[in-house]
Amino acid sequence: MLRWLMGGGREPQGLSEKSSVQSLGEEQIQNPYTELLVLKGHHDIVRFLVQIDDCRFASAGDDGIVFLWNAQTGEKLFELHGHTHKITAIAAFPSSGACEEKNHLILTASADRTVIVWDCNSGRQVQKVSCFHSTVKCLTVLQRLDVWLSGGSDLCVWNRKLDLLCKTSHLTDADISALVELPKNCVAAAVGKELIIFRLVVSTEGSEGWDVLEVKRLADHQDNILSLVSVNDLTFVTGSHVGELIVWDGLDWISQVCECNTWDPSFHTVTQQEIKLSQNQHEVSIQHLTSDAECVFAAVGKGIYVYNLQMKRVIACQRTAHDSIVLHIAKLPNRQLISCSEDGSVRIWELREKQQLPAESVPTGFLNMWGFGRANKQASQTAKKMQESTTSYSLELIGDLIGHSSAVQMFLYFSELGLVTCSADHLIILWKDGERESRLRSLTLFQKLEQNDDLQLRF
Repeated sequence: MLRWLMGGGREPQGLSEKSSVQSLGEEQIQNPYTELLVLKGHHDIVRFLVQIDDCRFASAGDDGIVFLWNAQTGEKLFELHGHTHKITAIAAFPSSGACEEKNHLILTASADRTVIVWDCNSGRQVQKVSCFHSTVKCLTVLQRLDVWLSGGSDLCVWNRKLDLLCKTSHLTDADISALVELPKNCVAAAVGKELIIFRLVVSTEGSEGWDVLEVKRLADHQDNILSLVSVNDLTFVTGSHVGELIVWDGLDWISQVCECNTWDPSFHTVTQQEIKLSQNQHEVSIQHLTSDAECVFAAVGKGIYVYNLQMKRVIACQRTAHDSIVLHIAKLPNRQLISCSEDGSVRIWELREKQQLPAESVPTGFLNMWGFGRANKQASQTAKKMQESTTSYSLELIGDLIGHSSAVQMFLYFSELGLVTCSADHLIILWKDGERESRLRSLTLFQKLEQNDDLQLRF
């Protein structure tokens, strides 16, 4: 059974003519996740996972219930009831540095137009806020200021005691779908096609109190912004429904790089409205972004792409990483990537250097890797000069985790305790490093034997 879960359940590549997705055999020697625990409790789609500390996490979804789990044992710690509709956002609110006691909180927002604060140590509901005019779509904690933000039809700023410090006026065009912290007490909010930059005026002894000011609107995107990620204090990145990737300066909010989808020439006669209704829309939709100091990792349609910020180009990609839309990706410390998809699979990739052949072309732009966009003459010449000196990379499949029977919404990576995945099949799976678990079981056994010997010696 376990061998099927680790890859045997997928059809051999040669038997699937329509699919160009890589496949692995049953022997996955580089895949450490050879054991699993299935965690049950939810009654509907599980959409969210959030890490609380080194050994605990919370799950939430469409059943409106929040569960707290032990990541080592899979033990269900608490079952939290308080919402009457599906959960729409979740965030961990760790203790501030000034607090001696580790009082971990989590925030949950729901379609019932409430936000609840929960105590992770006791499982009790600390407080419920129900003054919202619409559903809260996103929650963000600003740890440095010890406040949290809720985004929906307006932006609200709250302290740890759930006092409303300030809020914006009602946003009429669209709701806030994502928030990211920027330097100088600023935040960027994704509102439909626009990015709105807000500045928080922090309360001081001589001031009248907190305030939030709209300072700039950025309308560079042509369609709705689906993903928003901070790279560092100097850079953040956005991705849109039509495949636009924009790299922004985090201080002056100017677009540094805009990799725009100009569509294939065969689409140029199609109206914008028809493009939006096209079945191929999701093929270039940027569903999720993550980053490290060097690169942005993008989930684009069924593929995953590695975009180097310094080189300003894609250095590696898998155009068809999954059989369906990629919903979530993460970069691991050891040059590995993990992706999950609507096809129910979780896949592990390794970013490897490869020999650049003299005749091999170097990609000149982000969208050209997808078969879209125009090849700029200057970019082509630049790429030609870089061709011999540029290191080329590839994404190699090293693990395929098949355990869910429906779309895998997201996952959490614990460096020591394993990988946690959640799915539309109502299940959570805790994937374990088989060798590590075997060593732990042996150690536990030896400790018990030693204890038994001590007891026998006493008698």
